Amino acid sequence: MTTDSRPNILFIVVDDCGYADLSCCGQTDYTTPALDRLASEGVRFTQAYANAPLCTNTRVAIITGQYQYRFPLGLVEPLLPEQRSQDGMGIPPHFPTMPKLMQLAGYRTALIGKWHLGYLPHYGPLRSGYDEFFGVMGAFTGYYTHRGDDGELDLYEGETTTDEVGYVTDLLSDRATAYVEQSDAREAPWFLSLHYTAPHWPWSAPSVEAAAREREVDPAEWKEGGSPRIYAEMMGILDAGIGRVMDAVRKSDRETLVIFTSDNGGERYSKMWPFVGRKWDLLEGGLRIPQIIWRPGHVQAGLVSHQVTISMDLTATCLAAAGVAADPMHQLDGMDLTPLLMEERPEQQRTLFWRLANRQQRAVRSGNWKYLKVGDQEFLFDIAWDPRERGNVARKHPDLLNKLRNEWLEWERKMLPVSPDFVLPALDLSGMLW
Repeated sequence: MTTDSRPNILFIVVDDCGYADLSCCGQTDYTTPALDRLASEGVRFTQAYANAPLCTNTRVAIITGQYQYRFPLGLVEPLLPEQRSQDGMGIPPHFPTMPKLMQLAGYRTALIGKWHLGYLPHYGPLRSGYDEFFGVMGAFTGYYTHRGDDGELDLYEGETTTDEVGYVTDLLSDRATAYVEQSDAREAPWFLSLHYTAPHWPWSAPSVEAAAREREVDPAEWKEGGSPRIYAEMMGILDAGIGRVMDAVRKSDRETLVIFTSDNGGERYSKMWPFVGRKWDLLEGGLRIPQIIWRPGHVQAGLVSHQVTISMDLTATCLAAAGVAADPMHQLDGMDLTPLLMEERPEQQRTLFWRLANRQQRAVRSGNWKYLKVGDQEFLFDIAWDPRERGNVARKHPDLLNKLRNEWLEWERKMLPVSPDFVLPALDLSGMLW
C-alpha cells in the first residue's frame, strides 16, 4: 500500500442547477437518489452561494480561489467565442490555479467536463494545471451533436476535437468512472474536476429523440424549447451518472473528499423555492445553490449546515485537505471549511460581496442582512426572516443601508473596474424579478 495518505479529491460542478433541484433540497417532481445518499453520508449546506449568477465568473473564482473580479476574465458576463481574441480572456497559464498547485504537490490532475475559461491556442485546461482533459472547451455543447456556442464541434480529448458518439452527460460520467476505477492506490493521489454541462440548455434528453431535434435547431434557438419533463429526465441521467462515479469512489482503497456544487442558480425549469430570481440575478435564486461535502471519517455524516459559504471556499477546503499551501503571492479570498465539517468550530458570520454589470447589480451579504442594488433601486432584506426578498426594509434601517453600501464601495476599490467592452446589453427579465 502507498505511504502517501493524502486523499483523492473529486470536485463535481453542475451547470445551472437551482437550489431545490435535488430531492434532498426540496424537489418533488422527480428524485435524485444518488445525490440524496451523498448528502445523507456527508454535509449538506443550506446557505451556499455561488461567486456569481453566471458560469464563467464562478469558474474563475473556483480555479483561482479568489474573487473573480481580480481577473479580466472574471469581468465578462459570460465569456463568448467572439471574445477569444481580446487580451486577458483566459486564465493566465502562469497563474497558480488550484489544479496547478495540486500538480506541483504531486497530485495527478484531470478535468472531465466543462472548461469555459479561455480558448485555444492561448488558454486551456492542459495549460492551467490539468494533466488530462476530456470535455467541452466553451459554454456548452449539444448533448448529442456536440456542437458548441459557435456552432463548431466542441468535445475535446486533450487539445484535439473528438467525434465520440453519445449523450454528453453519460460520456462524462463514464469517463470519470473509468478514471477512478483505473487509478492504482499505490500511485499518487488524484484531483479530478468533474464539471458537467447538465442541466444547462439546450434542453434535450433521450426520450424525445434529442439527436434529431438538435440537428434541426438553429443555434439562435438553443435557449428555447425544453419542458419540465425533459428537465427531470436530464437531472435523472445526471444523478445516475454521479451515482456510478460514486460507486467507483466507494470501492477505492484511498479515502476521497467529494464536493458537489453548482456554478450558479437555476434557469427556467429549475426549482429555486423558497427563493426569487434565477441565473443572471443577484437575488437569492440566482446565487443560492445546492452544495454537499462528503468525506467519511472526516465529515459529520448527515449534518445539515447553515453556515454561509461561497464557491471560492471550496478551493481553500480542497487545498487544505491535500495539505497544499496557497501561493504566497496570490492569497485566497475563500475560507477553509474543514474545521466546520467536523463541528470543531461553530458557524461564523460572513460578509460577502457581488457585482454584476448587467442591470448595474451589486449585493452584500453580512450576517443575516442583505444589501441589494439593481439599477437605481436599493433594497435591504433580513434574509433569515425574508428569504424571498419581498419586504424591503431600507427606509426602516437607513444607517445599516448606508453602512453596507459603504462596505461594498470599499471592497469594490480593491477589484478591477467594470470594463464597458465586456458588458452585454441588459437582458429583459421584466415580470420575473419583482
